[in-house]
Amino acid sequence: MNTKREFTSYEDFRDNFKLEVPDNFNFVYDFLDVTAEKRGSDIAMIHVDDKGVRRDFDFNWFRAESSRLAHALKARGIKKGHKVMLILFRRVEFWVASLALQRLGAVVIPAPAQLTPKDIAFRVEYGKIDGLIVEGSITPRVEDARKQCRLPSLLLEVPTSEFSQIAGWENYFDVIRNQPDSFPRPLSPEENSGGFDPMIVFFSSGTSGMPKMVCHDARYPLGHYLTAAYWHDLEPGDIHFTLADTGWGKAVWGKFHGQWMAGATVFVWDFRGKFEPARLLEALSEHKVTSFCAPPTVYRFIIREDLNKYDLSALRHSTTAGELLNESVFLEWQEKTGKPIYEAFGQTETVCVLLTVKCMKPKPGSVGRPAPGWDVVLIDENGNECPPGMEGEICVRLDPSHPEKRPVGLLREYLYDPERTAEALTPSLYHTGDKAWMDEDGYYWFLGRVDDLIKSSGYRIGPFEVESALVSHEAVVEAAVTGVPDPVRGQAVKASVVLADGFTPSEELTKALQDHVKKVTAPYKYPRIIEYVKELPKTISGKIRRVEIREKDAAKNS
Repeated sequence: MNTKREFTSYEDFRDNFKLEVPDNFNFVYDFLDVTAEKRGSDIAMIHVDDKGVRRDFDFNWFRAESSRLAHALKARGIKKGHKVMLILFRRVEFWVASLALQRLGAVVIPAPAQLTPKDIAFRVEYGKIDGLIVEGSITPRVEDARKQCRLPSLLLEVPTSEFSQIAGWENYFDVIRNQPDSFPRPLSPEENSGGFDPMIVFFSSGTSGMPKMVCHDARYPLGHYLTAAYWHDLEPGDIHFTLADTGWGKAVWGKFHGQWMAGATVFVWDFRGKFEPARLLEALSEHKVTSFCAPPTVYRFIIREDLNKYDLSALRHSTTAGELLNESVFLEWQEKTGKPIYEAFGQTETVCVLLTVKCMKPKPGSVGRPAPGWDVVLIDENGNECPPGMEGEICVRLDPSHPEKRPVGLLREYLYDPERTAEALTPSLYHTGDKAWMDEDGYYWFLGRVDDLIKSSGYRIGPFEVESALVSHEAVVEAAVTGVPDPVRGQAVKASVVLADGFTPSEELTKALQDHVKKVTAPYKYPRIIEYVKELPKTISGKIRRVEIREKDAAKNS
């Protein structure tokens, strides 16, 4: 298995990091079971529920529980290739169920707890789901989905207190009771799974259009060894906390395979309801978290708290991804904690593609440089490579003569969508659909989705640039920038703004924000229209849905 080593520079890291990929790799058999044999009593997870109750789970426990569930699922007909959807919040059963399905070679499909009955019905039908394992609080919504789709025969409920007793559902704890606590790797090809076999499918967060089914093979966990060991800078003894819901890819990026392989303990906080920055800081302090990862929006909220009230002395490494981190938040966090924030870029379709690691100097606002094993290039609209300073689409070069040598962690396919797969995953390039530019030092600066770029008076304006300028003003908590039709300019820049407590919309504030943007970034980028809103439309993974803002504006003007 991979062993972490120190690198003296980015060039040393890029040239000399090598990922070991065993043949027919299956995380459960090749890591979990082996680790349980060697150091089974080591704490794998610290789990804190919404009431603050802490439970520690070791590797022996995960091996035994996942084996029991695997036996129960096999007895109910689940086998290699079957697809099982999990809607479990941040309950420990999410990890157990994922591991059990990997034992069987079945495909794990995480789903967020916020799904509506319509969302559930869409996923069950489009995904051809063979089983559902859900928390009891979700069961009524799944039953409502039954009116719109045919539910699979396997329906397991993880009760919140008492089992719901709804017809057709089985109690999760009843089905695993008295099952064997060992499940050796099957030997027959029909059951043995790993390597290039499908392992997990994420319904993408869908910032535009309907969600896609992003399918990864069984090597995917290995791709996140680099995420954990180098971007999160984890070593044995660390406690790592990624703030993410288990229904989307970031949870698997930050609180599962890679962190365990790096030797760290995963910290899970299963909070319910509205996010409260003070409670988050209490969790970081009380449980001595050493490595923390959260979206930029979370950092913007927590730096508004009095950090002197919390003991963050154990925290030694901070990371962020998902949206642009503006320079003012980076500098304020560094001033208050003494630690920089290391950014990265990746997608549901990938692991870390661009990243900043400890042997590099982080540049506030930059997502870093290409991860080892990822041949990144910026491509313009004509298919040409972009020089430093010119914006282009982030692409990954592939070797068309050796498709099996694609980077570990790159999607296998978009399930049931060969046309989309062929468009994004050509023989020689993977197209991310995201824009960036590269500076003279080789650092990349993210601009946004290709579809989100605004063309105004001949200028091309990335929404993140303007949003970053806006949120550096004390009155702004969040901002989303879009283009609206303009008879003279083609498009005008519009900002939808969420104000901080103590500020109210006014013409004076609008002028102040416009002037602020002109000072922080190029004057032509300032928002000519500012709309004050209570909240921004977001995906269930927390990303801003600019497409929804554009659609509402188009409806108003139609």
